[in-house]
Amino acid sequence: MSEVSSQLPAEPISVVGVVTSPSKAPDDYYVVAQTTDGSDADLWKDGLFKSKVTRYLCFTRKTGPDVVVDVKVIDIRDALPEGFTLVEETMDSKETAMRKRRLCVKISPRAAAKTAVYDIQIIAKSKYHLVNYTCIGEINSMGIWYRIADVPQPEVPQETSTTVNSDAPPSAPSRKTTSRPDSENQNSGNNTMTALDDVPFVVSEKFIEKPREMQQVNLMGITIKSLAEIEEEFYYSFSTERSVAV
Repeated sequence: MSEVSSQLPAEPISVVGVVTSPSKAPDDYYVVAQTTDGSDADLWKDGLFKSKVTRYLCFTRKTGPDVVVDVKVIDIRDALPEGFTLVEETMDSKETAMRKRRLCVKISPRAAAKTAVYDIQIIAKSKYHLVNYTCIGEINSMGIWYRIADVPQPEVPQETSTTVNSDAPPSAPSRKTTSRPDSENQNSGNNTMTALDDVPFVVSEKFIEKPREMQQVNLMGITIKSLAEIEEEFYYSFSTERSVAV
């Protein structure tokens, strides 16, 4: 086991598990095989009788979508805390992970986690304290300690604001398309011109042609007329408007 350092690991822990032997841990996993003073960190051993059964805590910092945000050690009779997942089986043999105590972890998406677990250590003496670590419980008179720190989040690129090109010429004012008389007159010599001068008030030719298939149909006294017939019947010369504009 590496020495307990005050330097924070680069990545938080993403998975916590238990194996039957340090040599059977999956790739990229670190096994807490010894306590901080060099003793065996077997979580299964009995103080009175020797047993061939062994259990060792392991974890990985392999980058993934999730991170471990909390770890708890609870009694076998206690209810599972809300949001936590129980470490029930060993990763290598699928056997029972622990016998008297239970280890449970809380997983969160990395993007939603503000803090996470970065390291886990086991100490042989419960009175001994690790700097920057927190004790989460005891198993076989050994203290389980972890270190919590902030989770670095990827920088979100700032939205590029739309800038106005100072070199571009100013946009020309839009041309008026209204057909009503304009109050502004244009003076040309002795003649006064209005907005209605030289504007032909005629119906477009596409409305004059009568469609071949269009025929007057009388449905219950209602006569259906073509567009050309409607224009001819309701034609308005705008003579009054012309006289006012002049």
